[in-house]
Amino acid sequence: MSKFNSERLSVEYRNGVTATEPIIPRNHTLTHSDFTGELFLTIGTQFAWDKVNPDMRDEVLGEWKTNRNCLYYNVYLFIDQGEHDLIAATRRNEVFRRELPLALTAIRYGDRFLFDLYPNLDYALIIVNFMSTQPLFARQEIWGTFNSYSI
Repeated sequence: MSKFNSERLSVEYRNGVTATEPIIPRNHTLTHSDFTGELFLTIGTQFAWDKVNPDMRDEVLGEWKTNRNCLYYNVYLFIDQGEHDLIAATRRNEVFRRELPLALTAIRYGDRFLFDLYPNLDYALIIVNFMSTQPLFARQEIWGTFNSYSI
C-alpha cells in the first residue's frame, strides 16, 4: 500500500455541498494521476462522472446511505468493464485491495470537517462493493469503520 500524503490531495466541493453539510446525499469520487501520484477528491450530491476516465475505471466511488436508522458508507469499485479477461481482472482486484486503505484514508482526511462535526460517522460500517462480471471477484465486504483510516 502507498503511504497517504495529505499534501498530494486536492478536494473540490460541488454545488449543494459544503465542508459540513449535508450528510445525505453526499457522494465522494476519488481519482488519481498515475504520473504525479496526486489524489483528487470531489464531494457532491452525485458522483463526479466528469472526473472519471472511462478507459481506466480506477476511481473509488463512495456514498453515505441509511438502512432504517443505521448510517453506513457504501463504496463501489469496478474490477472490470465487462471484459472476460481473468488475468486483467485478477491484477485490478489486487491493486484495488492493496490501495483501498489509502483511498479510504484520503476520503476520511479530505472530508475531515464533516467527521469533526459528526464524530459518530467514524463508527459507521464501510461496505465495499467489488463490481465484476467475474463471479470470483463480484462480492460485497465490510472494511471496518472510518476510525481505522483516520490520521
